[in-house]
Amino acid sequence: MRAVIQRVSRASVTVDGDVSGQIDRGILVLLGVGPDDTEASGAWLAAKVANLRIFSDESGKMNDSVLDCGGGVLVVSQFTLYGDCRKGRRPSFVGAAHPDIAEPLYERFCQQLTSAGVVGVQRGVFGANMQVSLDNDGPVTLVIDSP
Repeated sequence: MRAVIQRVSRASVTVDGDVSGQIDRGILVLLGVGPDDTEASGAWLAAKVANLRIFSDESGKMNDSVLDCGGGVLVVSQFTLYGDCRKGRRPSFVGAAHPDIAEPLYERFCQQLTSAGVVGVQRGVFGANMQVSLDNDGPVTLVIDSP
């Protein structure tokens, strides 16, 4: 799995004019699933996201996790994270998992975040055309690939 995570002061995702998920302070996760990913990949990534120390503590150092600060996590599926742009001008997405594989792993990843202790897990709509709005805090943006 591949995730682009952004520390946000707020984020939301809208589908056909309706808000499907929104958070205040927390993490926006853009999640891509590869064809070889498993539930174990998701469990590792969920634990990493939940415990990653990217929030400032009382002394202003990045020592707190989203669990420590009580923030939410908004998860948005994004197969384009597996886009290959090395040849030509049009990206190839053959490196992304087929939706039959990706959707259950996306849903399971959201459940694994909850199991890891994140209380405010929100999500986009898998496979939909989504409008994502966010205020990146910092900015703090990281890319994480599961082992």
